Amino acid sequence: MIPTFAQMRDPSRMPADVRERLRHVGLWDVDPLNLFRITWKNEPVARGGGFNQGNWVEFPPALTGVDARLVGLVGKWFPTGAHKVGAGFGCLIPRLINGEFDPLTNKAVWPSTGNFCRGGAFDCALLGCEAVAILPEGMSRERFDWLRDIGAEIIATPGSESNVKEIYDACWEIRRTRPECIIFNQFEEFGNPIWHYNVTGPAFEDAFDAIARPGDRLAAFVSATGSAGTIAAGDYLKTVSPHLRIVAVEALQCPTMLMNGFGEHRIEGIGDKHIPWIHNVRNTDAVCAVDDQQCVDLMRCFNEPAGHDQLQRIGVERGTIDALPLLGISSICNLAAAIKTARMYGMGSNDVIAFPMTDSMQLYASRLEEERAAHGDYDASLAAKHIGRWLEGCETDHYKDLTDADRKAIHNLKYFTWVEQQQRDVDDLRRLWDPNFWTQMYAQVDDWDQHIETFNARVARA
Repeated sequence: MIPTFAQMRDPSRMPADVRERLRHVGLWDVDPLNLFRITWKNEPVARGGGFNQGNWVEFPPALTGVDARLVGLVGKWFPTGAHKVGAGFGCLIPRLINGEFDPLTNKAVWPSTGNFCRGGAFDCALLGCEAVAILPEGMSRERFDWLRDIGAEIIATPGSESNVKEIYDACWEIRRTRPECIIFNQFEEFGNPIWHYNVTGPAFEDAFDAIARPGDRLAAFVSATGSAGTIAAGDYLKTVSPHLRIVAVEALQCPTMLMNGFGEHRIEGIGDKHIPWIHNVRNTDAVCAVDDQQCVDLMRCFNEPAGHDQLQRIGVERGTIDALPLLGISSICNLAAAIKTARMYGMGSNDVIAFPMTDSMQLYASRLEEERAAHGDYDASLAAKHIGRWLEGCETDHYKDLTDADRKAIHNLKYFTWVEQQQRDVDDLRRLWDPNFWTQMYAQVDDWDQHIETFNARVARA
């Protein structure tokens, strides 16, 4: 059986027998029942958990240095430890239920800079499909080890986080030589933002409703763009809070949106040097660039004993410190951008800034080891320096409010990747500027749910 989008949004709607059987299944087990754990609302346990109202962390002023309420939604408690398993579901399932993808004859190809190919490979394993993962050779060791363990075919492309074109080149080679393969490119597959609009967006709304005090307002949604799937949750949240600002985040070392720039960076989880086809740029209010050194230094501060001790000295409570390993590298990037956003707009204690914690440090242990090997032990002096520079000194540099002309300029950058290189039609590019296109596109999920229910009924009779 396959869960509907409505069930992933609200697990209380899942069949009672599924919830009962999940009591005996581990979160990462390759068991088809874990399709029903593709939700933000898993009980935060490794095995046998049920469902809750969501998992989030509120980061206090003692850590952030701002009065605004910064709230991160936790992605660790998805199967695979990252929320990309949901984006993969949103891409694969519509083609599976309508017959475009046949698990007996087709292979699913997952081009990615990391977690998306892991999520897609996991979805395939649960559904009995064969997976091909494409990712840069410079990504963390944990990603490659896990993909091998789950049985995915791996194609490693040159470069690292910023080398997305090399991934696309590998996709064209597959199209030419392997007709059995169907490519699910997260940067252009609308199932990716549709899943986030209909599942991630409401999860943030529920978290806000749970924590909101009288007079609180949902003021901003901050997200590294990456494939531009997750940022579609902001499109949903604008329907709930029309004055919400959507802030798109990228690495300072590769400032494509900020200044049409290029380069290499170390914030794993956000591919760049182009504008994804599925980014609803017209609905984006600001762009913020974060220094990758800030993310790497705070990674050590948040995960080393000396960093924890120094944070406690400046008044950060133990509960917050214990939650810091829930932030992976790109999640730290989002936290930094949320601090910048609060300072940029002078937000106060009634302003809630939401951001995704897409994965946790569970997936980056080797990066900590590499930092220790390269720079030695982490001590109190270094921790104090990093707190002063990157938390207390986190300012509004490399931040841009977007005008209509700015948005159109960013949107037009899609032409060079998607029309010139990837053979998309320029009329389709123009349609992406129309707000009605996005409204209609997000609404497809109701039809998809009806098809999923029909599919499940056929399976039950088989």
